[in-house]
Amino acid sequence: MDSREPDTTESTPSPSDTRTARLFARAAIHDVPLGTILATVFVVVAVFFAGKLLYRLRDLLLLLVVGGFVALILNPLVVALQHWRVRRRGYAVLIVATASVVVFGLLAFAFGYPLVNGITHLADTLPGYVNNAEHGKGWIGHLIARYHVTTWVQSNAAKLVSFANGLSKPALALGKGALSMLVTLVTLFAFVILLLLEGPKIRRVALDLLSPERARRAEQIGSRIAKASLGFVIGNLILSLVAAVVVFVTLWILHVPFAMLFALWVLLVDFLPQVGGALAGIPTVAFAFVHSTPAGLVTLIVFVVYTLVQNHALYPIVMSRAIKLNPLLVFLAILVGAELGAWVGGTFGGLVGVILAIPLAAALHVIVTDWWESSAPRRTKDVSATPD
Repeated sequence: MDSREPDTTESTPSPSDTRTARLFARAAIHDVPLGTILATVFVVVAVFFAGKLLYRLRDLLLLLVVGGFVALILNPLVVALQHWRVRRRGYAVLIVATASVVVFGLLAFAFGYPLVNGITHLADTLPGYVNNAEHGKGWIGHLIARYHVTTWVQSNAAKLVSFANGLSKPALALGKGALSMLVTLVTLFAFVILLLLEGPKIRRVALDLLSPERARRAEQIGSRIAKASLGFVIGNLILSLVAAVVVFVTLWILHVPFAMLFALWVLLVDFLPQVGGALAGIPTVAFAFVHSTPAGLVTLIVFVVYTLVQNHALYPIVMSRAIKLNPLLVFLAILVGAELGAWVGGTFGGLVGVILAIPLAAALHVIVTDWWESSAPRRTKDVSATPD
């Protein structure tokens, strides 16, 4: 009986005999950089799918960016409460969140209550406006009589009725949009709360990955960025408050009803850099024209003059003082942020880009300045001339 084991060395291929090895060997013979080609193709495909994924999640990413900005603004309040008497961060976050909800509710009530009263008053006085318009009284009646609006309405009554019947679909879409906005606000609020709660842990983990020197430097940069963002919010709030006071005084002197309502409207909408003044001025000026033509003209002039002064003088100066940024860079950051935001997320993205343009520009300025100062060559003393 033969006790010799079968020889299996011939049936086991060596690593150099595999198809992959032979392929790379043949490519090397013909001077073809097969490994470089495959790596390049892989990188291109990975970048393509990453871009598709980011574009698909663009709305969510915008929401996360807004939530991070809000958490960055509220974090100093949480830290201040912890340094005061509330030692546990969870309780401090609960207090800040509750206060934020209360402030938001008070603003909604302060804005919604006069709005409801205004709509009710408009509904009560609307028959009088219609009667004056039918008899050619007032500036609306004068326009109707001059441009023969009544004749046009009578000749196009069927089309107007069909248009009115078709308004139910936009109204339904508006209701769905309001519900979607409510869900978005709740999601944003939950994300901000989680960021405030888990922020120290995330910060600790990120700093532990760095060396002590780099961790200390990153902490200093983060503190400067948070300070600049808080300065942006305070400066923007001051400008919005000044705009609201100007509008309130103007409407009050002109005896336009609901001056406080429109002042609150300006206070909320004027927070948007550059475009906030125009958005706040359109309904305010329109209502002033409904009240009287002179009131509308004066309100229009005040809005145009103040918006020009604020956008081109007050805003760049205040923001440059608040975040230590050049006024020209502030103006350019707003334009670039609006364009990039609109390109990524449409109208909503444009508004987000306008709001976050200045804080992001300030953060970039802090990072670039720190890198420039740290990378500057250090001067050493010339010891060659030192006497013995």
